[in-house]
Amino acid sequence: MFPLEEIANRTCSGYRTQHPHTILYNILSGREIGYLNNELKGNATAHNCHCERRRTVCLKDPKATGQVASGVLEKTVRFVRSLPSFSQLPSRDQSSLLRHCWVPLLVLGLAQEKIVFEVTDVPNSSILRQILLGPGLTGKEADQPTLAGVHKLRSCLHQLWNLDLSPKEYAYLKGALLFNPAVQGLSASLCIEGLQQEAQRALREAVRLLHPEDPARLSHVLLAASSVQAVSHGMVTELFFKPVIGNTNMSHLLTDMLFVQ
Repeated sequence: MFPLEEIANRTCSGYRTQHPHTILYNILSGREIGYLNNELKGNATAHNCHCERRRTVCLKDPKATGQVASGVLEKTVRFVRSLPSFSQLPSRDQSSLLRHCWVPLLVLGLAQEKIVFEVTDVPNSSILRQILLGPGLTGKEADQPTLAGVHKLRSCLHQLWNLDLSPKEYAYLKGALLFNPAVQGLSASLCIEGLQQEAQRALREAVRLLHPEDPARLSHVLLAASSVQAVSHGMVTELFFKPVIGNTNMSHLLTDMLFVQ
């Protein structure tokens, strides 16, 4: 039973009076990513060669690592499905929310389970070709994992590992990222906004009770939340899941995992 399920008995209408534009709301809604990117640039001095960072890479052990990542994704979807407050939303909203946030939730899952992975150069990858053809890359080619993209993902994981979040902190943070009223096309956006605000309050309270001696901890947790939202969906799909699912559409797969018993 996940702690976030405590939200389930809340009603949606009562949240309309809450002010949605708090600093916490803005960060968890992805509005402070520009600040995060500046922070990450300062941590990337060891990889500051532009050519080097654009090298395309792949997993050293794509089958084994892909299976591990698939297991984390399955647990993530089970977590989402286990929330009564989520399952009571319209099916279309459920699908939209999951498609929008599955990568941040997956990164939190990888961090929570302490998953590590190694990459290597893609066979026959030409740095010169990437430099010359870079501006004309197709969408598919642009999603190919690069050393820079992997570095960003690993930076997120290390941020989370350094925080050593408790299961409660992870659960409430996942809820705050999942219930995002800014996702386009939602029919129950006011209800979802209320659920996000409830998850945010629960996260603040958990951090305060678990770490009363560290007043800056919440800020560090929120910065980590912003960092996971900056990880590329396409890069994660190509790196971890392409070796397992091939050309299967990831959105269709997520929908099947969400609704097929």
